[in-house]
Amino acid sequence: MAKPRIFVSSTYFDLRAVRADLERFIREIGYDPVLFERGHVPYGKEEALEEYCYREISTCDILVAIIGGKYGSQSRDEKHSITQKELRTAIELGKQIYIFVEKSVHSEYKTYLNNKEVKDFKPASVNDNRVFQFLEDIYGLPSGNPVEAFEISDDITRFLKEQWSGLFQRLLQESSRQKEINIIENLKSTASILNHLVTFLTEARTKGDEAIKDILLSSHPAFAAIKAAAKIPYRVVFHSLDELNELLSARTFVLDDNPFSSQSDHHDWDNRKAEYGIQVNTNIFDSDGKLKIITPEEWDDKWVTTYQIKKEDPVDDDIPF
Repeated sequence: MAKPRIFVSSTYFDLRAVRADLERFIREIGYDPVLFERGHVPYGKEEALEEYCYREISTCDILVAIIGGKYGSQSRDEKHSITQKELRTAIELGKQIYIFVEKSVHSEYKTYLNNKEVKDFKPASVNDNRVFQFLEDIYGLPSGNPVEAFEISDDITRFLKEQWSGLFQRLLQESSRQKEINIIENLKSTASILNHLVTFLTEARTKGDEAIKDILLSSHPAFAAIKAAAKIPYRVVFHSLDELNELLSARTFVLDDNPFSSQSDHHDWDNRKAEYGIQVNTNIFDSDGKLKIITPEEWDDKWVTTYQIKKEDPVDDDIPF
């Protein structure tokens, strides 16, 4: 099972007891400590030893930096100590960082800020003013890396317990909220689709509503009504009164040619073989006989109805003159 790897960064000789306590604490909670003195950093022969420490930080999840009163060994760039360079590397890699400063150093830091321009200023808690200069750089970082003063190693382990418990609790909350996050993502996707549809319809409207008309005509409620009334098994489509007449004529329906039908509010098609007829209200056509655009909400089932036709008596051709 994968475990969080914790890189412990500090000067060695003055803080080796704190490092040992911290290593023990990290193991007790089930994490993997990384300390160079324990052989946790694999060294090669191609580069300087310090470079392998910096490289190992990239494989770790958290860096715990402990700053005491010693400046430590100079790094190859001659600008920082190796310990300072380790912390800078973790910052550049975006690692989670916890910084602990010895209480005496932390207290005298404010004195340093008030006297750093004094040529002969000699602090009591550090062996090199560059320790304070490095603290000044840390406090000036834009990202929020916690800096805590400590007196004994228990101060460090107590703080880390609280912090890591908080991280674990946040992970559990985020895990439980994953369903909500998925719903939000689906809503975002739906909203995106709706935005594209609105854009399409807006552009279509500027072009004369032709696209909208095509969409509405393709699912006109009159099609389903005629299909049911005429008992047609296939899909029904017509866009004018003439096309409807051709459709029904092919199904043996005959349009009533009553001269007064033009003044009526409906058209009738008789099917004497089937003994019923179909009545279609003129409201679904415009004055030119074109099918009007009607939404399902506007549709009235009374606009397409059927009626019974009484069967005629047979004609007797043998009547004498």
